Amino acid sequence: MSVEINGSEILVRCLAEEGVEHVFGYPGGAVLYVYDAIYHQNRFRHILVRHEQAAIHAADAYARSSGRTGVAIVTSGPGVTNTVTGLATAHMDSIPLVVISGQVATHFIGQDAFQECDAVGITRPCVKHNFLISDVRELAATVRKAFYIARSGRPGPVLIDLPKDISMQVCRFSYPERVEMRSYRPIEKGHAGQIRKALQVMLQAKRPVIYAGGGVILSDSAPELNQLVDKLGYPCTTTLQGLGGYRASSKQYLGMLGMHGTYEANCAVQNSDVLIAIGARFDDRVIGNPEPFAKQDRRIIHIDVDPSSISKRVKVDIPIVGNAKDVLQEMLSQLGTPYTPNNPGALSAWWNEIEGWRKKSCLAYEKTDQVVKPQFVIEKLWEITEGDAFIASDVGQHQMWAAQYYGFDKPRRWFSSGGLGTMGVGLPYAMGVQMANPGAIVACVTGEASFQMNIQELATCKQYNLTPKIILLNNGVLGMVRQWQRIDYASRYSESYVAALPDFTRLAESYGHVGMKVEKAADVEAALREAFAIKDKLVLVNILIDSTENVWPMVRPGRGLTEMLMRLEDL
Repeated sequence: MSVEINGSEILVRCLAEEGVEHVFGYPGGAVLYVYDAIYHQNRFRHILVRHEQAAIHAADAYARSSGRTGVAIVTSGPGVTNTVTGLATAHMDSIPLVVISGQVATHFIGQDAFQECDAVGITRPCVKHNFLISDVRELAATVRKAFYIARSGRPGPVLIDLPKDISMQVCRFSYPERVEMRSYRPIEKGHAGQIRKALQVMLQAKRPVIYAGGGVILSDSAPELNQLVDKLGYPCTTTLQGLGGYRASSKQYLGMLGMHGTYEANCAVQNSDVLIAIGARFDDRVIGNPEPFAKQDRRIIHIDVDPSSISKRVKVDIPIVGNAKDVLQEMLSQLGTPYTPNNPGALSAWWNEIEGWRKKSCLAYEKTDQVVKPQFVIEKLWEITEGDAFIASDVGQHQMWAAQYYGFDKPRRWFSSGGLGTMGVGLPYAMGVQMANPGAIVACVTGEASFQMNIQELATCKQYNLTPKIILLNNGVLGMVRQWQRIDYASRYSESYVAALPDFTRLAESYGHVGMKVEKAADVEAALREAFAIKDKLVLVNILIDSTENVWPMVRPGRGLTEMLMRLEDL
């Protein structure tokens, strides 16, 4: 017969039943019973961060990297409000998380008690679902539902708000084997007829393009995507979140598309006659203004597990609702082996046109020894790590340079905030990635502004012996803000210069890490090699880069996909 245990012990048992190995969190009064239960268990490891936002970001990257559900625990009031940015970041990028927030005792709810806030109301817009526990007997079933909701269908974060008195109350523990939710039944398998119809259109295409997004990564369908692209011989482009979904080293890869995508990718997508979108959502940073995009006479096939994403911004011709992996497997099965293209002459002519766009060499940049070019740093980073590192990025110019110049051949190697564009994710992302991949080469590409937003996590890295290499591209300005001000605001640089920067080298050392400073292009390679040779310590490489360098190409907001600036002279 089962023994009665309290709500906190039930929560810990539930996490163990879900196979959770790492939990990121920060204790406080409302969750002290939970932390006492954590103290008495040995099933998972708790990682004490220095700010709740970092806990969510670290759990987010842990999930992105491992394919599992990330878990975080925070206290009530400011503890849970500090998670909102991290929840919104994960929600925008469809990352599975379960976040447990403490709450004041049930009889205090609505009384403006100390550290009380409406966690359910505050987080509702930025989570997939949330729960407020009102009965300890509901707790185990709710946790089971939370994990199921978080990782099924289109993944996302789920919050469980746990009042303190519920965490103290006792009941018998039983963890449900299955979840039955009549109101939530995500579709996994695509409709066979729709897939057959899509293949017929694809095989008749004269100017096809396969456009893959983050859904390819999240569904672990990169092997199927690579097989399909290779078999068809079609060009492929990916979004920022889809990097690594199709290998960058292939000649069929056109690079990333969108606002800072390659010229050939954007031109190919705009001029295609059949566009096959897989796990992508046609957002504004990808297709620019939808009006000129829609003027091209093309057929659009859209594969997505979330039916609400289909025809949301762009009307599609053949919708296929289902998990990308299942749909691609069915496509490959129907395609059969061997495969002979229907229009080899048209496809050859299409590739000739694409090669013409490639000759623009849109990612070429000025090589110089006078200043350190950020593109050169990323190229050296790729060379030294042999293109096989786990790269976490903050948000800004450095993010785009990393996306453009570090060629990803594998999925789940690139970690960056896409939909929300959250500065400060880089270091916590690197922490979560390394927790999921002990012993792997992990690098954090960041800027001096983004890095300072969660710089306190250097202490977490020291406590848990996390050793990412931080590549700080330091241009002394809010780089992307300055770039937009130069282009769209007549060089009125309002509050985009960062004054009073710390000595990052000594700052890293003060936390017990290794700090380096690079001021010359000739010293970049040696510094990076030295940093990665130090296996047992976090190394921060502060590289002073050209403060005037911009990210090219660029599609300005409100412009069409092919209205690209290649340099300042194009203004």
